[in-house]
Parts: sequence; structure tokens; C-alpha cells
Amino acid sequence: MKMMIRKRSINDIPILEVVPKDLANQALPLIILYHGWRNRKELMLTHGRKLAAHGFRVILPDAMHHGERKSVKISSIPSMTFWSSIQYNIAEFTTILNYFAKHDWLLERQIGVGGYSMGGITTAALLSNHPEIKVAASIMGTPAPAAYVKLMFQTVTERGGTFSKDLPLVLSWIPQFDLSLKPETIAGRPVLFWHGTEDPKIPYQQVADFESQIKNEAFAEQTIFLTGQEEGHLVTIDLMDEVTDFFAKHL
Repeated sequence: MKMMIRKRSINDIPILEVVPKDLANQALPLIILYHGWRNRKELMLTHGRKLAAHGFRVILPDAMHHGERKSVKISSIPSMTFWSSIQYNIAEFTTILNYFAKHDWLLERQIGVGGYSMGGITTAALLSNHPEIKVAASIMGTPAPAAYVKLMFQTVTERGGTFSKDLPLVLSWIPQFDLSLKPETIAGRPVLFWHGTEDPKIPYQQVADFESQIKNEAFAEQTIFLTGQEEGHLVTIDLMDEVTDFFAKHL
């Protein structure tokens, strides 16, 4: 199946659209796939092609402060640029959806969301507030961003750094998008979490704790947790294939 890759700018959001060429102008299920920290949309193309081969329209955005939008240096304020990037991903999600719906390229609101690392955090955050998402996959992210930001502050302090007392207030929006604080918003949707046990960047334990928290709940009957034993913060081709098969089965 021949793929078409189209470069677009949607309200100044640079994206790549990956879609089967013969289906490019038809309404299709749509998947938005978010990249990780200090990454960019082009490095998601391998996975984008795998997903598109199943008849999906795959959208790869550049997060704010990344790729084509990397216009300034990373803020010296600890974690500020990181959380700002996620906040923009969340705020821009509906803009991207509306663009494809307006052009009749989105099939019956069949919407999937996935992402790696920072993109995995974005995915879980969106799940907590967007019931229109049908299927999701959070890879190397955390469903507990409020706990993760506290860990970031703790790490800065332990390393002898400092941060403004105003910073926690500036980031006070995070609990509103914390899936671990309102897990019932999963609402029976198919959701996949994957995390490596030796991840040095985002603790595996946060995902393991979330699994324990929801494993017996009816709303989590279609939630799947996959563990990469002794694996770190890296997406393999085999993992891409697992995630792709998950979307192909459920979306």
C-alpha cells in the first residue's frame, strides 16, 4: 500500500499527515500520535506509516518548543518548557480534530490518540477530559502527572537546585488533567499502557501503581498494561507493532 505524506500547518501547528494514497480524500479513522521531549514529528514517521497501512489517517504534530516550533532555548526554570509543551498539546488537540472533521476526512468521530514519553503523558491527560477519544495508547508516559511534577521538584532540590515558590501555582492546571485522580473517565474505552521497568526518566512505578489502582474496576475492563522487563526509555520496532495491532483491533 503506497503512503502519502502531506505537510500541513493548522492554525500555525505544523503537522505531518500520513495516509494511504488511494484513501487520502476519504473519511477515515484518525490517530494523533505525539512525540516525546526534545523530539520532533519526523521521527514518528516509521510508526505513522505502520498505522496508516491499516487504513488510518495518522497525524504527527510538532509540540510547542520542538521541531519547526523550536525558536527559543529551553527555559532555565526547571520543567517549565516540558510542561508548557504538554499544555500546548492539550490546548491544540481540538483544533486539529476540527480541521479534519470540517473537511470530511474524519470517519464518524473515530478518534485514536497515542504518544511516547511526553506524548504518552499528553495522551493520558487528554483521556481524562475528552470522551470523544475512542482508543488510546500511552507509551513510556505517566497517568499521574501531578505526582510526576512533584518528583521533578524533589529531584531539583536533591541536586542542590532551586525553583520559584510560584512555580507549583503556575503548574496548578496539571491535576485537572491527571488520569490517576479521575480514573473513571476511562469509561470502558480500550487503553494501552506500556512502560519499561528500568526507565530512568519516567518512573515505571507510577504506571504500576495505576494498574493496581484500577485493575478491578469495571471502567478498566479494556485497559491493558504491558511491561518491558529490564527495558528502559526506548521504543522498539516490536513495540510499535504491538501498539499498531492494538489500534487496528479497537479503532
